[in-house]
Amino acid sequence: MDMTRRTLTLGLGAMGVLSACGNGIGSSGSAKIDARVNATLSQMYSQFPGTVNLSEKAAGLLVMPLVTEAGLGLGGAYGRGALRVGGATVDYYSMVRGSGGLQIGAQQYAHVLFFMTDEALMNFRRSPGWAAAANIEYATPEKGDTLAAETTTSLSPVIAVIFGQSGLRVGATLEGTKYTRIIP
Repeated sequence: MDMTRRTLTLGLGAMGVLSACGNGIGSSGSAKIDARVNATLSQMYSQFPGTVNLSEKAAGLLVMPLVTEAGLGLGGAYGRGALRVGGATVDYYSMVRGSGGLQIGAQQYAHVLFFMTDEALMNFRRSPGWAAAANIEYATPEKGDTLAAETTTSLSPVIAVIFGQSGLRVGATLEGTKYTRIIP
């Protein structure tokens, strides 16, 4: 059998593409995501006790336990998480974001989207790929600050809490982020 570099390269490329096609059925992906979501919620509730009250008023929570973001001119972010309604996981989601411009560095953070109305939650769940827009209200708690529903705009249908940031990149926003339902 005569194998050229071209054949080897195409074969390795095909293996990579095919390995990415797994649908996750029977894998432990959902258990890992649920464990990370539980840990993230525990951390958020202990660091920022006001979020407990906020979550009790919310119709649902989208919890992204670990988002990794990096950029050098062009940038991107990726994470996986779960949608919780009434304390139970109802769906799993991935999030992606691309960006361009003057940027350098990397960071990791967690974020939780609080869907404050049934309509906002329904719009999110019915969308084939929901994109976060500028109308999200950000509640960015700093260490030691308290966060309560009254400190944010109660009329906002979606409230984002970003916390646990680490890395060398300044700032984290969700504008332009696309969320897509997945089977982990």
